[in-house]
Amino acid sequence: MTTRERLRALVDAPRFQQFIIGVILVNAVTLGCETSPALVAAHGELLHAVDRITLAIFTVELAARLYAHGPTFFRDPWNCFDAVIVGIALLPTSGSFGVLRALRILRALRLISAIPSMRRVVGALLGALPGMASIAALLGLILYVGSVIATKLFSTVAPEYFGDLGASLFTLFQVMTGEAWSEVARSVMEAEPLAWIFFISYIAVTTFTVLNLFIAVTVSAMESQVAREHEIAEENQTAILLAEIQQLREEVRGMHAVGQQRQEG
Repeated sequence: MTTRERLRALVDAPRFQQFIIGVILVNAVTLGCETSPALVAAHGELLHAVDRITLAIFTVELAARLYAHGPTFFRDPWNCFDAVIVGIALLPTSGSFGVLRALRILRALRLISAIPSMRRVVGALLGALPGMASIAALLGLILYVGSVIATKLFSTVAPEYFGDLGASLFTLFQVMTGEAWSEVARSVMEAEPLAWIFFISYIAVTTFTVLNLFIAVTVSAMESQVAREHEIAEENQTAILLAEIQQLREEVRGMHAVGQQRQEG
């Protein structure tokens, strides 16, 4: 076994991955503690030392995986994701780059690539983006139409909520999320008793119908992702079985050839 193969076996081992997950969690906690002035004043040197050590571990781990996998390293999008995260962490955080200190917490996002279940969820969400784009366009259209209607109907009775198109867009977006929508509706209904018809219809269309479509598309994408993973696992298992069968055939042929040679001898 070559050095590269041994290193690949090491970095792909479950225990090594568990160690990296532990380092990511420690680093996330450390960066959170650095937001507390009291903790920084009492243990600032320790927190900074832990931060530097974890960054060194991430850098060595990334370099080891890059050497172990060679050019194929960049074929995996998650490896590219890890490289970007570690690359941002290695940028200087002084002078004009001081704002990048806040981006160090992005290292916690490496949990996504380190934990397979998180990768599946993110993969499903990315797969659902095309369907979500259509639903988002439909939702935006409904929001715009509702805002125009609300501005025409309620601009005089509730100018703080529906005084112009911008205010109406913001208010109806708030209503769509369910945040204090009853207060908005009741304030309008004091002057327009039948305004409840508009609000109930709008909420029924946006919250109970369109937003649930997002959930349906996401669930469908996750089911497709799981089915795809099962197919890949079955294909890999089939390939392993075929390779073992081929190996057994070669062994039987070799034994048969040896038997023939002995008979001839």
